[in-house]
Amino acid sequence: MKRQIQNDIAAALARIAADSGSSATALPEITVERARDDQHGDYASNAALALARALRRKPREIAEAIIASLPSNPNLARVEVAGPGFINFFLTPAAHQALIPAILGVAENYGRSDLGAGRRTLVEFVSANPTGPLHIGHGRGAAYGATLSNLLAVAGHDVTREYYVNDAGRQMDILTLSIWLRYLELCGRGFVFPDGAYRGEYVRPVAAKLFAEVAHEFDLDPAACFAGLPAAADADANLDNMIGRARARLGAQRFERVWRLGLDDILGDIRDDLSQFGVHYDNWYSEHSLTQSGRVDACIARLEASGDLYRKDGALWFRSTAHGDEKDRVVVRENGQRTYFASDIAYHLGKFERGFERAIDVWGADHHGYIARVRAALAAQKLDPAAFEVLLVQFATLYRGSERVQMSTRSGEFVTLRELRNEVGNDAARFFYVTRRPEQHLDFDLELAKSHTSDNPVYYIQYAHARVCSLMRQLKEKGFVFDQPQALANLERLAEEQERTLLVSLGRYPEVIEDAARAREPHQVCFYLRDLAHAFHTCYNAHQILVADPSLRNARVALALGTRQVIANGLAVIGVSAPESM
Repeated sequence: MKRQIQNDIAAALARIAADSGSSATALPEITVERARDDQHGDYASNAALALARALRRKPREIAEAIIASLPSNPNLARVEVAGPGFINFFLTPAAHQALIPAILGVAENYGRSDLGAGRRTLVEFVSANPTGPLHIGHGRGAAYGATLSNLLAVAGHDVTREYYVNDAGRQMDILTLSIWLRYLELCGRGFVFPDGAYRGEYVRPVAAKLFAEVAHEFDLDPAACFAGLPAAADADANLDNMIGRARARLGAQRFERVWRLGLDDILGDIRDDLSQFGVHYDNWYSEHSLTQSGRVDACIARLEASGDLYRKDGALWFRSTAHGDEKDRVVVRENGQRTYFASDIAYHLGKFERGFERAIDVWGADHHGYIARVRAALAAQKLDPAAFEVLLVQFATLYRGSERVQMSTRSGEFVTLRELRNEVGNDAARFFYVTRRPEQHLDFDLELAKSHTSDNPVYYIQYAHARVCSLMRQLKEKGFVFDQPQALANLERLAEEQERTLLVSLGRYPEVIEDAARAREPHQVCFYLRDLAHAFHTCYNAHQILVADPSLRNARVALALGTRQVIANGLAVIGVSAPESM
């Protein structure tokens, strides 16, 4: 309906322009929004106010001219000018009631849109280093990325979901060292575990697997292995020295075996955790494959050939300042090692080479500084930087009472996503994670998430769905049969104020989907579902549904079934179940 009113206004402006012999092509954008107060109608437009300067006429005069030129629309009861020149549109009761056959007719497809026009869109999210289990901060990125992907798909985008596996580089080497050192403990070796290595208990089972596979084959005396290492200025340098010595003493083949065991075990745990959370991917893209296939080197060669690289202090630098970044970035260090940024360039260029029209990355807020450099790399290769979109997600903060839980994948002191899911359930976790804009801080209230009260939005919404299912069971128990043709022929019986409010709420769903997809704000769907559930519960409590009058009963059952369908559709976008009983 919103789009139809926008088209009607455009047609009216075209008619006005034709009558005056002018053109309407350069006019400002016209907005149509839901009226905030139902006394002002169902929709309101600022068209006359927006056009006042361009047309050099008073807004109210323009509004009256637009109304006089609107094409006939049987869904409109009346159109009025309000205030300084707003145009208010009032729908007929029949227009609201027509939503019921529309919803029941398309069922799970109600709310789907062509907003995305089939645009190939890659959404990359989570992409946590496979160096430990996912914690509750990763969980927020997972819930947001999965819900955004669902939302874009419903809004007509051709969505591919991708996890970028950071299986190359220093962090994986630190994990490999950590596993091997825990393995040496199982061999009976004693030593001081180094600062900065991965201390989490999850490392020990991986080390145990290594011991079960190779027994003492990888057993070396750590005192002899690390003897003579140069004194390091800090923990990171000491770790690098230890990694280099471990690789040399174990040999490349055995070091890689430990590396592979750690990667497979921890990545397998991440896959399982996300799958149980209802988060599924189309692609798991390996960073290691970029290097092995030569794509990183090929990318560096392309940038060098285009004049976007230069040498300084023995390193190879990317001229990112020439493309909007605050400073130039190293792609190859003086020791010949490729930087993470070099891999990032190759990976993101590859997204567009694979045919995606838009690449959306969901990153932690601490990666804000990486945005400009990646966009600069795209610009250097004559790609549109605007096609690369980064959505930053703040980590969630978990409180147990008044104590804030600290998290660190190195120290092992963190609450895992799996622990959170086991405590509050997948549904509550998925919903609560996306109830705020991603860039806002989120304090996760465990007690509220577990409560079975109307204060818990998940429970409140699911209860509305379950309530309709219970209603249908009661219908059968009373010996009634739902007669849909009779229901649709008597929708004018839905004349109570609470019924009209519920119908208006149902009509908002397609608009919420488009607005939320356009703004990348899944929380709009959460708030909408809470409002819809409230409208239903209010209507349910105010008016008996299973009345003796069959035409009224069937009309009200149809309204309830339409509500159940929209709740189920919205919950599916968020990744939350729609239970039939509670």
